[in-house]
Amino acid sequence: MFFSVSLYIALSIFVLGLFWKISTWFRYTVGPGAREIKTSQRLFAAIKGIIVTILSPKILTLLKVFVLDVLFQRRIFVESRLRWAMHMYIYGGFMLLLLMHAFEDFITLTLFPDYASTLNPFLFLRTLFGVMVMVGLGISVYRRHILKIPRLMNNAMDHYMVIILAIIMVSGFLLEGTKVVSHTSYQEMVEDWSDVDDEESFKALESYWVEKFGVVSPDLEGPFDAEILAQGRDLHEMNCEACHSRPQWAFISYGVAKIVSPLAVSLDKAGVPTILWSLHFLACFVGLAYLPFSRMFHILAGPLSLLANAVMDRERSDPANIATRQVMELDACTHCGTCSLQCSVGVLFEQIQNENILPSEKLASVKRFTANRIAKEKDIKRIQEGLYLCTNCYNCTLVCPVGINLQDLWFNVRETFIQDGHPEVFALSTLSFYRGLRRDELDDKDYEKPLQLASQTMAEEFGLFDSQDTPIDLGSLDNSFKKDLRTSAQGSTFSFCFTCTTCTSACPVACNYDNPPEALGLTPHQIVRATAVGLPDLIFRSKMLWTCLGCYQCQEACPQGVRVTDILYALKNMAIRRVKEKT
Repeated sequence: MFFSVSLYIALSIFVLGLFWKISTWFRYTVGPGAREIKTSQRLFAAIKGIIVTILSPKILTLLKVFVLDVLFQRRIFVESRLRWAMHMYIYGGFMLLLLMHAFEDFITLTLFPDYASTLNPFLFLRTLFGVMVMVGLGISVYRRHILKIPRLMNNAMDHYMVIILAIIMVSGFLLEGTKVVSHTSYQEMVEDWSDVDDEESFKALESYWVEKFGVVSPDLEGPFDAEILAQGRDLHEMNCEACHSRPQWAFISYGVAKIVSPLAVSLDKAGVPTILWSLHFLACFVGLAYLPFSRMFHILAGPLSLLANAVMDRERSDPANIATRQVMELDACTHCGTCSLQCSVGVLFEQIQNENILPSEKLASVKRFTANRIAKEKDIKRIQEGLYLCTNCYNCTLVCPVGINLQDLWFNVRETFIQDGHPEVFALSTLSFYRGLRRDELDDKDYEKPLQLASQTMAEEFGLFDSQDTPIDLGSLDNSFKKDLRTSAQGSTFSFCFTCTTCTSACPVACNYDNPPEALGLTPHQIVRATAVGLPDLIFRSKMLWTCLGCYQCQEACPQGVRVTDILYALKNMAIRRVKEKT
């Protein structure tokens, strides 16, 4: 009764959690544009999109992706053979156990009317599938804690997945092993299923099971007479053979049985098989109930992400479906770390201790932000920093084993932060070049907003864009500023400049104005000269520094080999660092 109630509760929580999780795909938003689309619009667009896709030639694409990428995990195979083996062992073994064993009343019995869990080949297969899961978990632990894959970070959810699966598998093996030697289990089987009704027959059948099936009896002990064993074999063939194969086929459980056989009678009296049965099923119930709320939900969301991305694209798909897909992709992440391993700026994590630089960790933070679980401004700034310290190289998107379009996700989350009024000074730097390439996707007012916010933030620190006529105190020159720049490989060439103005003449920004010093504050050669003198405040409030296109024409034209553009990069980084240190 207790376990029937527990199963009902677990199933109820699972179903409710499943509906709640799926509903978030239509309720949550990523990107300011998605906020304008109602939940009902997204729901109807999804239904329409599914129907249209099924009735179109795209169904062939879905079938191809389902076979190659979902079933055979082609993307993981290309990336890492070891990880592919780990994933196939865990995913394949778990799903086969789920379908054949956990859902035996609904699936296996329907396909095989003579099915019994103690009958071959099902007895052998159940053990084999369990071993597959354990091997996969072993590879997972080996990769994460022994190989120590670079940039592969562990969190509580990773440990939960390994622990809950290990408990289910190990308790299952121990349960089967103790049942093999359990005299109580044997007696219950005989009473429930056999036609044996006299003491002599009971003794003969029990002797045969002790000899051949490993049962440990408190009353009988071999060696047994051949005639008794022959009588027991006949009774076994009439009463038990139809649903019991030799336990040796369950090779792991039988090994456990041989190990615990000296203690079998004591274990039986202590009710250990019942305790293990309770532990095994409770672990299964807990895993089932918690699945929609855990990272293991990717076993459902991951295949859906692969299928959706195979038939959708930003230009032609319904914006409502794009909005739904991006939220769904947050649940599809397996936290495998492949994107972080291939990230072009992942090496920065060694210098800047912000886990949001790594795509896999950044995605986890974005998921919490989307669910309104991040409220502190300092946490939002850390996510923003990770979003802008991105070269938009598409490596993370290309290698993602569940097909998440991470590049579009980063772009939309950046815009969400910006439109919410969170200033980001990186918006003034060339790190926003990718945003400029996608300017047509944004309203003019939305495009200008981060520039205004960032300019305001910089102005508060440096008096950015203030009049250049403000007197400079030459008695307070910043020599430490020059020292910091000299340690920079790209900025140390400022001392080569003899102010010939060639860089300013080659600059397309300066050439755009009739009076560049008045419009820009300082021109390129003046910035380099101010650097040599040690006037950072004058430089940082110059508009030229922040409107530089990064085209390198000034640097290519310099007769002294001064790395002008690189110096401007270094100066912008120094200014941004100063602002961030104070926020």
